[in-house]
Amino acid sequence: MKIRFSISRVRLVAFMLCLASLSEAKVKLPTFIADGMVLQREQDVPVWGTADPGEEVIVSFLKKKYRTNADAQGNWKVVLPSLKPGGPHDMTINEITLKDILIGDVFLCSGQSNMELPISRVADLYAKEVSEYTNPMIRHIKIPLSYNFHEPQTDTQPSLWKAATPEDAPSFSALAYFFAKDLYAETKVPVGLINSSVGGSPVEAWISEEGLKPFPKYLSERDIYQSDEFVSLTRELENKRSHLWQQVLYKNDPGLHEPVKWYQPDYNDDDWKTYDLFDSSWGSNGLNPVHGSHWFRKEVELPQSWAGKEATLRLGCIVDADSVYVNGVFVGTVSYQYPPRIYKIPAPLLKAGMNLVTVRLMSHAGYPHFVKDKPYKIIAGSEEVSLEGTWKYKQGAPMPAAFGQTFFQYKPVGLYNAMIAPLKDYAIKGAIWYQGESNTGRYNEYYDLLTAMIQDWRTAWNQPDLPFVIVELASFGAPDNASMQKQWAAFREVQRRVAQDTPHAGIASAFDLGEWNDIHPLNKKELGKRVKEEMMNLIENLK
Repeated sequence: MKIRFSISRVRLVAFMLCLASLSEAKVKLPTFIADGMVLQREQDVPVWGTADPGEEVIVSFLKKKYRTNADAQGNWKVVLPSLKPGGPHDMTINEITLKDILIGDVFLCSGQSNMELPISRVADLYAKEVSEYTNPMIRHIKIPLSYNFHEPQTDTQPSLWKAATPEDAPSFSALAYFFAKDLYAETKVPVGLINSSVGGSPVEAWISEEGLKPFPKYLSERDIYQSDEFVSLTRELENKRSHLWQQVLYKNDPGLHEPVKWYQPDYNDDDWKTYDLFDSSWGSNGLNPVHGSHWFRKEVELPQSWAGKEATLRLGCIVDADSVYVNGVFVGTVSYQYPPRIYKIPAPLLKAGMNLVTVRLMSHAGYPHFVKDKPYKIIAGSEEVSLEGTWKYKQGAPMPAAFGQTFFQYKPVGLYNAMIAPLKDYAIKGAIWYQGESNTGRYNEYYDLLTAMIQDWRTAWNQPDLPFVIVELASFGAPDNASMQKQWAAFREVQRRVAQDTPHAGIASAFDLGEWNDIHPLNKKELGKRVKEEMMNLIENLK
């Protein structure tokens, strides 16, 4: 009996292994070939994936079947012939069914933070418009951040195609959203937006190894980061240093440890200094910035009608980070300087009469300050109370400048390998490129780098005439900062020269849409219209 039982168990294990093998043999698709995708109209459209070597793959779409077999490495591809715009349609690939597929125009949207910037960050201007607009014919997919210094990848990190609805649109690239909205209004053709962008990224991170061969310095830099051990040790060390800096800041900040905390309403701040909100002299020792924590308190009188109401606290932008309290209760935090501070104040928290707002500002490396010409107020319904004017101030814990961090995603080739190469078989109509802030200090080499990148991408997609719109850098920085203004003007001239010298490339003007105090200007709607007009001109000229 024991022997029979043992044989039965062997057979059961063999059967289970067979089932597992059959399961693993299923066709696999890239993450972006998925429900809700948009396929490019009027072009050959590749569909591809992996399977067991030799396995037959049948793609059924629009009442036609396309057959192929996986090669010796398990790769397969079929090419759908020119498709007419429309949808939604379903597609089956062996046992997989993809639903809600549209056929229209697909655009690669890439660059750094001004391309990545989501609708949620420009809600001040467009919240009502976005909340009232639904268009299932516009789809957006955000390629998640990833990098690889060894070789081009065949897939991206998981993500989803989303339609332009009030619920999902806040995560769309704001520029891409308004571009697509304007384009659809003119063409009535579905629009697909592939948002492969990374804040702060320089152009060399988006170019392939082959494309960077004329720039050996950048390939040498890439070679350093091909050491996984070096990358791992660097990340480990930097995480430890950052943790220690934050730990010491917390330990040495009296505002967090005295019997009465500095954010509590019953704390006595009579001996604190007084500063105007935009007088940043508190953040300097007369020559250099003072890093660490800085505390601010302000009492603001609110009307009886506000008592118990939910409200919104606006604190502009702050360099670098902050934690904010209202009447002693924590209401929000932001860890770096660029995002607008928009904090919800829960309904029971506000009272009639005096209310206390406390800001614990953390300076990491730059000159700490509150950014001028931004909203500083409390809003309840249609009423608001200003927070500008004088605040009480006291230094918390002085610290050395925080340790720098290595942004591996900014290193050469890395983003191309992980966020462009996997997309190269996905048929597209054109590319939109909004990048440059990270290269302004090296504008003398940007002409060659951007020209090389455009050629690189056209080669990858096998579209030598791929329409390519370059977005001009918007104005930024104080007008009296002559050196910066000169540098950015020189960079814009390089952008214009690339657009002029590169066939089927154009530039969308943005200089006049800038904000001196915000590197992420809000008016992405007008910019989207200008990008649409330039893209349509390029497409028309190809006919």
